[in-house]
Amino acid sequence: MSLFESFDLYNILFLDIETVPAVSNFEELPEEMQELWAHKARTVLRRPDAELEFDEIAEAFHTRAGIYAEFGKIICISVGFLTRQADNPEPLLRLKSFSNHMEASLLEDFNELLNKHFNSPDKYALCGHNIREFDVPYICRRILVNQLPFPKMLDIAGRKPWETRHLLDTMEMWKFGDFKNYTSLRLLAALFGFPSPKDDMDGSEVAGVYWEDRDLDRIAAYCEKDVLATAQLFLKMRRQPILREDQVVIVR
Repeated sequence: MSLFESFDLYNILFLDIETVPAVSNFEELPEEMQELWAHKARTVLRRPDAELEFDEIAEAFHTRAGIYAEFGKIICISVGFLTRQADNPEPLLRLKSFSNHMEASLLEDFNELLNKHFNSPDKYALCGHNIREFDVPYICRRILVNQLPFPKMLDIAGRKPWETRHLLDTMEMWKFGDFKNYTSLRLLAALFGFPSPKDDMDGSEVAGVYWEDRDLDRIAAYCEKDVLATAQLFLKMRRQPILREDQVVIVR
């Protein structure tokens, strides 16, 4: 059985996260963290031996810190799962977002969902685009920073690759062993002919929408589109019909 078909479709939780810098501007960081970011910025900007100006360090923090779990935080986790209909053989995708200014509360709610409904790595799977390199490590690191217990699905520290088969990564699946480049979800959406998830904003704009507008609802809607696109891509990879608009339900 191929990896595409190793889990029941109805036992897969599709997910995506949105992250931002931990504070609204560089000067709000504690002094030691400012120093540590200044050092990190040389790597981020690919200028390892340069003496960076303050404005360069601060701008790099604003635009790039959110992708590093040590300097950022999660503001939204959106999930989707397929459910059966009693009177119709076609599945429904139910989308739900956990968004909160308080990261610990968001993570507690997400962990509760995993513990209640997706609590066995042998039976259930998590699926995302670049989930192994970004989403799951970021969530795990922030769980630890917030001193929360790990649900079984995320208790993966030190595990071998074959012990984390429940982490289905559509980007890895598309590579087929080719590790030369990154293939975006937007590109694969265009290739396979389903709507792009990037019709409102892109990832580079999330921090501004959050820290300037504090608009969690807009960010959650954006994150849910990524989850829907991931589910559509996974269905294409299984050579199954994609979902129509009437097969998608948003749960608030």
